Amino acid sequence: MVGGFIVGFVVWGIGAGPGVQGSFEGERDVSLFYVELPLMFFGMPALALGVWALTLGVLRVREWTAALAVVVALAAGAWGCTEWLEVRTAPFTRQAAEQEGW
Repeated sequence: MVGGFIVGFVVWGIGAGPGVQGSFEGERDVSLFYVELPLMFFGMPALALGVWALTLGVLRVREWTAALAVVVALAAGAWGCTEWLEVRTAPFTRQAAEQEGW
């Protein structure tokens, strides 16, 4: 569960950087603080607990297999959150402005 908190916060910190710092023309998106941050900070541990409970309780596998499933689920969740944040912060990056002809 602690790993889920860490993964969620690190993914948000890296992915939301352009929107929070105002990389392009100083424009910022504060919704990254009250929408994406809580979803990732609390969603990743919930994902980890859900996968742990599913694998141990329903599938009745060994603990090391459940731990491996949690690591895989957190990696997949981190990838999905990174992709989501890339789409959300695209308007705040210089690359997006250059593609639009600014």
